[in-house]
Amino acid sequence: MRFLDGHRPAHDLTYDDVFLLPNRSDVESRFDVDLATADGTGATIPIVVANMTAVAGRRMAETVARRGGLVVLPQDVDSTAVAEIVGWVKSRHTVWDTPLVLTGGDAVADALNLVHKRAHGAVVVVDGEGRPVGIVDEAACAGVDRFARLADVAQPAAVAVPLTTPSREVFEQLHSHGASLALGLDAEGRLAGVLTAVGALRADIYTPAVDDAGKLRVAAAVGVNGDVAAKAEAVLASGVDVLVVDTAHGHQEKMIAALKAVRSVSPKVPVVAGNVVTAEGTRDLIQAGADVVKVGVGPGAMCTTRMMTGVGRPQFSAVAECAAAARELGKHVWADGGVRHPRDVALALAAGASAAMVGSWFAGTYESPGDLRFDEQGRPYKESFGMASKRAVGARTRTDNVFDRARKALFEEGISSSRMALDPQRPGVEDLLDSIGSGVRSSCTYAGARTLEEFHERALLGVQSAAGFAEGRPLPSGW
Repeated sequence: MRFLDGHRPAHDLTYDDVFLLPNRSDVESRFDVDLATADGTGATIPIVVANMTAVAGRRMAETVARRGGLVVLPQDVDSTAVAEIVGWVKSRHTVWDTPLVLTGGDAVADALNLVHKRAHGAVVVVDGEGRPVGIVDEAACAGVDRFARLADVAQPAAVAVPLTTPSREVFEQLHSHGASLALGLDAEGRLAGVLTAVGALRADIYTPAVDDAGKLRVAAAVGVNGDVAAKAEAVLASGVDVLVVDTAHGHQEKMIAALKAVRSVSPKVPVVAGNVVTAEGTRDLIQAGADVVKVGVGPGAMCTTRMMTGVGRPQFSAVAECAAAARELGKHVWADGGVRHPRDVALALAAGASAAMVGSWFAGTYESPGDLRFDEQGRPYKESFGMASKRAVGARTRTDNVFDRARKALFEEGISSSRMALDPQRPGVEDLLDSIGSGVRSSCTYAGARTLEEFHERALLGVQSAAGFAEGRPLPSGW
């Protein structure tokens, strides 16, 4: 990475402050770009879903891993639950999505409560042997009594094929039948998965993030309090592929001790730690045992740290400095927070990060754990909240006595409730991954890079004013 005319500004920069310039390029297509990370986590796209309770759950973990990214399960999740979630994610198919299943005797109301849990938007009705009887979507339930039986409204599936059917063939069958959803059947004819036409296309574009056994990858976080070694052992025993040691202020003695405790149990997976915003902090965590360092204090949408404390740093400069320090030691950083557009991911990678962590942006998707709600105008949204907010702290301290819980609740850094609207054009996390992937791939072609490491090496950046940033924004309704 270098700056135009070699003039690196003396002041720190946010993502909005910088832009990429095009280079002479021989990369002819976006599909010539390999987005796999080089940090040892096994991700094939540079996206990590942040360990936020409102964002990272089993549906998110399955879906993102199928497209090559990683989801970090929050540290507040009990180790027994982590093991159950990890086992569930690793049992999922790497191409076919998990179906929503009911029986013919269930009510229309039951289907309506389920259809928004996944982006494919349909419930499959099965018999007592698990064989599909029909499909019910929201349109099929319109104008129907909520207590009507699904057997009366289910429509036959136009495309039902063996699970081994190539995704291209599934797409062609859906296209020829004018159908929206294909059912994947096992050798006994039981329902084993579903696939949309777009899902079939994605299966041809993305490479799933899988472990040595071909199972989907998933990460999990532990905190720095209590018996860290025991917590780490329990999480590692669940079969996670990456262990994240997480606290808001990563450059502290308790984090150093926590990393040493984690290393004492000899983890066989990459260890990530954070958060920091300085080269010194990065070096200290790496020397204590981190393979990857999380960078970012205060840039997140749900974070009030900078307004409450004045502590933090503009994210682009923090990532660039920390990435340089990590690379000197043969390690890597994740850019955690501040991502609001695909360009921000590209800029984080240009600065030297191996991946960008995304939180609140993904909260407003079908796959996030929260229930879908509707505002006063009928627009869908989900609730998001910060992990240092009163809401999160209350959940984290639920086993404390009443006095201690009340005392900790007095000190809040983070928004406890925020409405994250679902984008009608991109309501699923895969839609957002498409948008991000398209932007980053194009950035690489402009830079003349076929890999993310080449992208960092070839990136040429300039500094712009607020007016320069505004000039680049689209004006879909004119001016």
